[in-house]
Amino acid sequence: MNPIIRPAKTSDIKTIREMIDEYALQRRLLSKETVTLYEDVQEFTIAELDGEVVGCGALHILWEDLAEVRTMAVRESLRKHGIGHMILDRIITRAIEIGVKRLFCLTFETDFFAKHGFVEIQGAPVAPEVYQQLLRSYDEGIAEFLDLESVKPNTLGNTRMLKVL
Repeated sequence: MNPIIRPAKTSDIKTIREMIDEYALQRRLLSKETVTLYEDVQEFTIAELDGEVVGCGALHILWEDLAEVRTMAVRESLRKHGIGHMILDRIITRAIEIGVKRLFCLTFETDFFAKHGFVEIQGAPVAPEVYQQLLRSYDEGIAEFLDLESVKPNTLGNTRMLKVL
């Protein structure tokens, strides 16, 4: 098994949507509006196997030196074959290429992310002035990163993790 790891195309969004829906039903991933997926298509990296999208993950910039790994999913039948690791490796490489120094994720898959150097965090690891700027964002992911009380009822109880690049 040797999947192709590549940037997502708009034509991949329907399959990404299906994977998100599958994991959202299991409460392992937060759902996203389809329009948001199209708006963020440039953030996604996908794994393609035999012409089919079988995994995805996104790199979302939060600040000058900080980004979040979002929406990591691999078809259930293909989990434990290294596909997620290949996607995350590509996301980490892309983050380094664009100048990110730290990567954040909100996950139940702590062992998976720990294998890539992510560690559990408490609080928001940003300077107070950056924290104040991030508070102005409408992005729910940033609110989750900041661990704001307002989003806690909508999160799944995931672990907050960070990797220094």
